[in-house]
Amino acid sequence: MDNVRQTDASHRLFHEAWELYEQSFPLEERRPLDWQLDIMSHANYHFELILQEDALVGILLWWSFEEVSYIEHFATVPALRGRGYGKLILEAFTGRSTRPVLLEVEPPHEEIQRRRIRFYEQSGFILNDHYYQQPPYHPGQQPLTLLLMTYPAAISAETVAHFVANRHPLIYRLSQ
Repeated sequence: MDNVRQTDASHRLFHEAWELYEQSFPLEERRPLDWQLDIMSHANYHFELILQEDALVGILLWWSFEEVSYIEHFATVPALRGRGYGKLILEAFTGRSTRPVLLEVEPPHEEIQRRRIRFYEQSGFILNDHYYQQPPYHPGQQPLTLLLMTYPAAISAETVAHFVANRHPLIYRLSQ
């Protein structure tokens, strides 16, 4: 598989990738297209198409910071789910990351959320129990209460506070 970083929407598979993004994440967990297009060229942001033989397998949207690699969105094509692609993509990512990896998950209230957490745990992620809120992507929406998972080890509440104070303003446009 190949990871192909996009800095704009010119790739022939961008619209297919964007459809996957919209299908995989509810409105409150995804940014609007115009905002997405604005951040794609940011040096710290990676909008990666995961390709196998020039076909889209998934997307991996992440941020590279000095202290952490933050996976903001990750999805595989629905027809390929359950075939091991997600695990391969995630393990390749953690294998190439030189810093701890951080991602958000919904609290395990329903079976699908529990399965998602187990999936990440099977790839070596640790579920942290620190209070965490994701700022809204859209005006008028409330923050989401989520949990953080980290690889290869748990993180402290102080590390979470640092991430929120120093990285959320960029990720969620809090200073605009």
